Amino acid sequence: MYTVADLLLSNAHTRAGAPAVIDGPDVLTYRQLADRAHHIAGHLAARLPAGSRVALLLPRSADALTAYFATHLASLVPLFIHDQLRPRQIAHIVDHSEASLALTNRRLAARLEGALPQEDILIPEDLLQAPAAAPTTTATIGRDLAGLIYTSGSTGTAKGVMLSHDNLLSGARIVADYLGLTHEDRTLALMPFSFDYGLNQVLATFHAGGTVVIQRSAFAPDISRTLLEHEVTGLAGVPSLWTDLLHPRSPFITTHYPSLRYLTNTGGPLTPTTVKALRSAHPQLAVFAMYGLTEAFRSTYLDPTRIDSKPTSVGQAIPGCRVDVLDENGTPCPPGVVGEIVHRGPTVTLGYWRDPDTTVLVFRTRAGLPPPWTETVVHSGDLGYTDTDGDLYITGRRDDLTKIHGIRVTPAEIEAAIAASGLTAGVVALIVQDPDGRPDPSVLVAVEPHDPSFTLDALSAHCSAELPPHMRPHHIQVVDTLPRTPHGKPDRNRIQVLFTKAGADR
Repeated sequence: MYTVADLLLSNAHTRAGAPAVIDGPDVLTYRQLADRAHHIAGHLAARLPAGSRVALLLPRSADALTAYFATHLASLVPLFIHDQLRPRQIAHIVDHSEASLALTNRRLAARLEGALPQEDILIPEDLLQAPAAAPTTTATIGRDLAGLIYTSGSTGTAKGVMLSHDNLLSGARIVADYLGLTHEDRTLALMPFSFDYGLNQVLATFHAGGTVVIQRSAFAPDISRTLLEHEVTGLAGVPSLWTDLLHPRSPFITTHYPSLRYLTNTGGPLTPTTVKALRSAHPQLAVFAMYGLTEAFRSTYLDPTRIDSKPTSVGQAIPGCRVDVLDENGTPCPPGVVGEIVHRGPTVTLGYWRDPDTTVLVFRTRAGLPPPWTETVVHSGDLGYTDTDGDLYITGRRDDLTKIHGIRVTPAEIEAAIAASGLTAGVVALIVQDPDGRPDPSVLVAVEPHDPSFTLDALSAHCSAELPPHMRPHHIQVVDTLPRTPHGKPDRNRIQVLFTKAGADR
């Protein structure tokens, strides 16, 4: 396979009648999906030159995947926009990406008003009903731009990461291999396609010739029902999903899923409490703890046989890639010593769209190679260390590194220690400069209780016992539910506002 479109075309040729997408009651075979994508591609290619960007503002659906592959068949560059974003955020992404048109549905079309002329806002359903247009395509190669993924999409400063066809296909092949995917697998698509994790799920499943099962509702009973009804074999999530599924009243913990064989996690660390609960509820499942960043697409995974003994590790580099922990001089750190995580391999992306200054800071030429050899690596800004087995542990972000009483601290260290109490379903630590002008910053912690028996006294006692004085919270804010981004990660900006309001009320 050379381009993303080949993932669909090869299956349409060899597995034409096999189910590609299950979307509620609707089932599209690979041939049907390819026919629909070709039909829309003809209309897109008639309007735009190769390489033009096309915004996809669509919920997870068969229509969204049809539109995605249609843009590839027309030699265009798709970018998914999360359907929970508001008009201002959408307009920023459309403007920054220089998208020439958008594919959306009637419900969401109003959010594009002002971002694009009305004639450039198209509905896939309408295109499918229009007479077919003669397809015109331009030859595409693996290193060509194949998509933009916008990070931090809940703010006006979202950056567009440029991915090549080689990046996407390498990620699909490698993940499909280590998950052991086959044409019999059915993957639950619950993660947004605008999230590199959610997109990789689809591409890895198609690489294996399997079936994508669309899941729009994140309500635990609905997820449980779909897992059973459609005999799903794989479920991907982020930490907030496991919190919901492991709630005492959730059917996920009491239902047996005969087809489900693995779970994957990224977007934040698993806690020992979460791993124990997952393994207790479904001991037969392989649990893959993974780590990645959009700039490197896919990065590491922990062998599921080690999840019980190393629940907080994210394992080692995926096959064909390498992840190094380097000190400030670029020298590899010995086991146990924290350094910056640097990514190498075929999943390293092309840089940031229209942002050369940030690109040269993050995407650098690897030192030590003799001329004329060069290799671009990603300096992630993530901090971590390896153990003596080579397994990686994430400790935080370089830009979050702060000194308290002269000792280096990251929020992730504090969060991990508090999560180990088993008292919280979610925890976010913020280290902020003291408003009263004291030299040391303050530690602010927001927690979501694990169950109704939670007490602040119990958590404070845990912090006193388990955290050194310089890491103990100055204030703990208890919330029913932690604010989250559209991708399910804690929304630190909104959590900061919670503390600002709480301070004003005191």
